[in-house]
Amino acid sequence: MAATTETTAENVPAGNPLERLRDAFNRLGSQQKLVFMVATAAMIAIIVGTILWSRQPDWKTLFSNLNEKDGGAIVAILEQQNIPHRFSDNGAVQVPSERVHDIRLKLASQGLPRGGMVGFELMENQKFGISQFAEQVNYQRGLEGELARTIQSIGAVQSARVHLAIPKPSVFVREEQKPTASVMLNVYAGRSLDSAQIAGITHLVSSSVPQLPASNVTVIDQSGALISQLKSKLTEAGLDATQVKYVRDIEGSIIRRIEDILKPMLGSENYKVQVAADIDFSQSEQTAESYRPNNTPETTAIRSRQTNESASINQSAGGVPGALTNQPPVPATAPLTQPATGTSNGQPEKPGEIQGRLDAAGVTAPLNAVGQPINTNKTATVNFEVDKTIRHTKQGMGDIRRLSAAIVINHRKDVDKNGQPVNKAIPDSEMKQINDLVREAMGFNKERGDSISVANAPFTASEKLDSSTPLWKDPETISYAKDIFKYLLIALIVAFLFLKVIQPSLKTMFPSMAERRAATTAEGVAGAAGHVTIAGLDGEPGEDHVRIDHYAAKVQKARDIAQADPKAVANIIKDWMGANAS
Repeated sequence: MAATTETTAENVPAGNPLERLRDAFNRLGSQQKLVFMVATAAMIAIIVGTILWSRQPDWKTLFSNLNEKDGGAIVAILEQQNIPHRFSDNGAVQVPSERVHDIRLKLASQGLPRGGMVGFELMENQKFGISQFAEQVNYQRGLEGELARTIQSIGAVQSARVHLAIPKPSVFVREEQKPTASVMLNVYAGRSLDSAQIAGITHLVSSSVPQLPASNVTVIDQSGALISQLKSKLTEAGLDATQVKYVRDIEGSIIRRIEDILKPMLGSENYKVQVAADIDFSQSEQTAESYRPNNTPETTAIRSRQTNESASINQSAGGVPGALTNQPPVPATAPLTQPATGTSNGQPEKPGEIQGRLDAAGVTAPLNAVGQPINTNKTATVNFEVDKTIRHTKQGMGDIRRLSAAIVINHRKDVDKNGQPVNKAIPDSEMKQINDLVREAMGFNKERGDSISVANAPFTASEKLDSSTPLWKDPETISYAKDIFKYLLIALIVAFLFLKVIQPSLKTMFPSMAERRAATTAEGVAGAAGHVTIAGLDGEPGEDHVRIDHYAAKVQKARDIAQADPKAVANIIKDWMGANAS
């Protein structure tokens, strides 16, 4: 009867999964059941929370520093289009990072954010019957807003405001006034505007307003400092950024030429070159006018010549009218020199006849009487060309007045007899060759006063300082480390709950096959021993042989189990001894 009962216990058919789960759960104690349920619920909650947390969008700032009007309009559009958004601690509107650019483009198409200023859209809704003054004010407001928007497009400018003072036109020239403008700039933190950008803003405003000179535009920053006059003051003081840049370019080009010569010979790390250029930026204009006298007749150039000659013979008596003047002249007492006798018209002159000839001013005529008066006049005017030289000279700026070059060359590395590295000076012949090459490369001019100095000295090894940000200070690395720490902490909590609480409870609820066999063996041995004792005490006749065989089979089975798993049998015996002792 006992054998039949044991066989039935060993071959219990498996029930449905729910009953098996309930039986397994009943194997736990009351305290174990409570701990198991709490640990299971905590682990499930942590896993579900981690999954939901990882699915949350990465928020990114859409707009910051919005005024109330623009902020309200943007939030209304986001809510209307069911776009998830939130507000950060500093009041910025944040949206999912993958939709930032799309949302910005959609808002820009609607003119948002407006930035608290209006442009020429103010002129679109003009009321009927508006006065000329109000129309002029709206135009000025629109022009100021458009200029401010244009200036805000500069990368370093966060916000800008423009104020225009446009006077009324006057018919009187002496009462005419030029417009003026003021620009207020709010620059991003850590940024600044250079002189070129300031000049660009100034000319942008002056070019947008009629008759507005650039000198009438005032630009200040958020601290109230005047920055529009910076460039003019530097120019007046003789400091021009373009000139300094030109000097640096000249020096850099000469340094590159010298380095291109030295690099193949010495290596890129074995020399240092510095060049100083003295550039003349002065401008001068000269006009010279010189005259050269005409001293040599053969090179004399006659510009004009005028000659005037006249001759006249007075045959009438002269003197005071009266009887004396009408009388013939008294014969001369002194001998007169008679002209040489000759011919007159091919006829020989007679002796004793006084003859004369007039040849002046192109007139040739005989003179019958020597005593007749002769009047001649000759005038000559000659104009000579005067040499004149006019020279206009303009000296160009940017000429090199002087060049100075300094070059230091490292000692050459070598190996001594013992194989140890040593530094040796470069021979003088090679230094002279390097000096000559450098002179030719830099365009050395002795007349200009150029100088060059080439030195040979050992370089001191300098420690390389790592200027990069340490890995443990990098913001991205810190962010990644925080995320990894969060997930690692969650994994540790889940592992602890599973390994220390849930897994032991599951082992108790669902024992392994070896544990099941050991438990079955212990129950069988205990049942066999109890049955044999009870059967020996009963002493029923006719069943001794069956009982002996059954006992022998169970003893043999107990021996087999003891040989197969002695630890389980030892545990069973310990349990028996503990029960008997109690």
